[in-house]
This record gives sequence, structure tokens and C-alpha cells, in this order.
Amino acid sequence: MSDPTNTTDADIVKDDLAEVQNLLARHRLVEDVSRRQDSGRHGVVENLVQRQHISELRHLFARLPTVTVALIVSALPEEDRLIAWKEIAEERIDSILELLSEDICEDLVGDGHHTSNKVMVNAFELHNGRLSQITVDRPVLLANIKPIWVDLVAPTPRVREWVGKHFGLELPDPEDLTDLEASARFYIEDNGEVHLHSDFLLDLENSSRNVAVAFILHKDVLFSVRTEELPVFRLQRLRARTQPGYVTDGTDVLLDLYAADAEYSADRLEDVYAELESVGKKVLNTNLTDDEAGNILADIARQEDLNGRIRRNVLDTRRALSFLMRGKFLTSGQLEDARQIMRDIESLDGHTSFLFGKINFLMDATVGFININQNKIVKLFSVVSVGLLPPTLIASVYGMNFRFMPELGWEYGYPFSLGLMVVSVIAPFWFFRKKGWLS
Repeated sequence: MSDPTNTTDADIVKDDLAEVQNLLARHRLVEDVSRRQDSGRHGVVENLVQRQHISELRHLFARLPTVTVALIVSALPEEDRLIAWKEIAEERIDSILELLSEDICEDLVGDGHHTSNKVMVNAFELHNGRLSQITVDRPVLLANIKPIWVDLVAPTPRVREWVGKHFGLELPDPEDLTDLEASARFYIEDNGEVHLHSDFLLDLENSSRNVAVAFILHKDVLFSVRTEELPVFRLQRLRARTQPGYVTDGTDVLLDLYAADAEYSADRLEDVYAELESVGKKVLNTNLTDDEAGNILADIARQEDLNGRIRRNVLDTRRALSFLMRGKFLTSGQLEDARQIMRDIESLDGHTSFLFGKINFLMDATVGFININQNKIVKLFSVVSVGLLPPTLIASVYGMNFRFMPELGWEYGYPFSLGLMVVSVIAPFWFFRKKGWLS
């Protein structure tokens, strides 16, 4: 994989890079102002300005050559790079990734910053040990290729029909991949087709979910059907295209997808660790207000949800690998690869269990701070109630107006009663403080 960040090329795209940085700077400026703005009308205007900057950025990328876009993406800081990456056209993503360094590629692909719901069919042939990707948009293109992997993303019934007809199999509807029974998820047809329905993790910036994927191994060709693009699949395509001998057949592709999924889950667990460490510092090192505690509880809940999805994801991968190993579909080399993936998954189990314990601790600690804040309020009301009891008693007695009560014939009767009330309030508080009960 080539690294496009050399000095000569950077000089060539200096003007385009400066324009991109200018648009991103204006976008961030408006975003910061919008975040601080309370006025609804001003917020709408600023949102429109933001969209204008993003639209200009998208149009700029559309007219630049692929190599120039790759150079710009490489030169941008990480935060700007993620914003810019979302505005690059879907059909150019794979070709741009091939020009980027491996670290940048895995960061952009692995974090799911660019997803697609477009209908597409990609077929992959082996050429000189590498995968060659062919976008298939009509049936006639299938006649001249011999793929080891056919990947369908959000296919229409018509697309599934003509792909299945060409290869002699029936492709499932990805919208129906919801049955959790093992007998329905992993099975073998009478004609020898191997069917697997697996969940793959998709962790986006503001949400995470498990996406069901249907796999079919038919005559040494792997078919995958799903509703949307996934980082694991994009990363697998990138590696297989750039690394000779990475895969040799459809079963290799399937195992490598499961291996990449375990790796992706491990990366997301590292993110959970980092987020919980940040939350832990807030919980243990400061006095929390109720609002801060509420925000922390929301953060903890998000991490708990992601950790649970990761646990479910690796459990599903383990079930799929167990099925392949028991069914004796794997060669000796593939069997060893499957065992290594299983060992990786076992290590992830321990991490998810530890994180659940850490999440519960932080949740209890945060709830404890909320209880302390509530107890302070209750304590205040309790102290005020106790302090007002003696003057209330004195006022009640003086309010009876007996014939011999001093306020009836003594000119200082009422001032005396008021002073007595004040003393009756101060005396208990002085006594409680002396005993240390009000500290």
C-alpha cells in the first residue's frame, strides 16, 4: 500500500488542501457558535451555513482527481480527516483507500465513518493471489467472471433473483435475518450449500447496532447478503486486494471476515475502556451535581449497551466457527486459523466481563453521589423543621390568650415572646453544632 504523503505531491495539491482546510475551519467556527447559541432562529440560520460549507466541500472533492483527494485526506489532522471523509462519494472510497497508509485506512474504515445503504453487487476474482473487485450492475457481467466471493449490499428482490439464477441458488432477503435459533442460523442444504446467518458489529459515532449477514458457501464461492455496508467487510476487501496470498478461496474469505470482526470488536472494547476511564475520573475526583451525574449515567449506559452488543457479537461468531469446525468444512490450515480466532474470542470474553463489573461500579458510585445530594436536601429540611418546632410551640402557647398571659397587661409582652422564640431557635442549633451533629 503506497503512502501519498511525500513533499513533491503535497506541493502540487497545496492550493486544494488550503481550500479544504478553509472550508473545514469555517464549518467548525459555525458549529461552535451554534453550540453556544440559545436562539432557535439563529440556530436554523447557522445550520444552513454549515450545510453550505459541507456542500462546497463535497463538490470540491467530486471534481478533484482520486490521487489528489488521497493526498488531502492524508495531510489533514485526524478530526478534520473524519469530517472530510464523510463527504467523499461512495463509489470512490475503495480506490482512495488503496492510496492511503495502513494506519489511516484502518482508522477510517474501522470506526465506521462512511456507511452506505445503496444497492450494489460486487464480485471478487483472484488474480495473482489478490482479490480483484468487479462492480456488477447487470446480469450479463456475471458471464465472464469466476468469483470466489459475491457480496450483495441491500439488494432488491430482482437483483437477488438474477444473481441467484446465474449461480443456481436462492439468496435470502436480508431484512428477514432475525431468527436466533441455531438450527435456522447454521445449516446445510441437500445440495451441499452451507448457510450461516451471523451478526456483525457496527459502531457509529452516536449509536451502535448488530447487523445480520447471510453467508452461503456454494461450489467454493462465498455469497454474503446484508442490508448495509460494514467496516469489517470494507477492511477485508482492502487487505485482500493489497496483500498477495491473503485468501485463496471462499472459505478463506469467510474465516478472514470472522477474524476481522473479532479484531473490530477488540478495537471497540478499547474504546469502551478509554471512555469508562474518562467517566471514572469524573466520578471519583469531583463533587457531582445532579445534572453532571445524569450526563455520566447516560455515558455509562451507552458504554454498557456497546459492551453488551460486543459480547453478543463475539458469541455469535463463536457459534459460527464451531459449526464450521464440527461440520468438517475446513482444511487443516483453515482449522488452525479457526482455532486461533476462537482463542481471540475467549480473551475478549474476559474483557467484556470485567467491563460489566466496572460499569456496575461506576453506575453505583454515580447513583451514590445522587443519593448524597438528595440526602443533603432532606437534611436541610429536617434541620429547618426541628429548628422551627420550639418557636412554633411558644407561639401556640402565647396564642391561647389566657387571662394571666403577659402580653395582655405587660407592655413588653410581645417583644419578650419574640425574643424567646429567637432564643429557642438558636439554642438547639448551638447545641447540635457543639455536638458535631451539623458538620
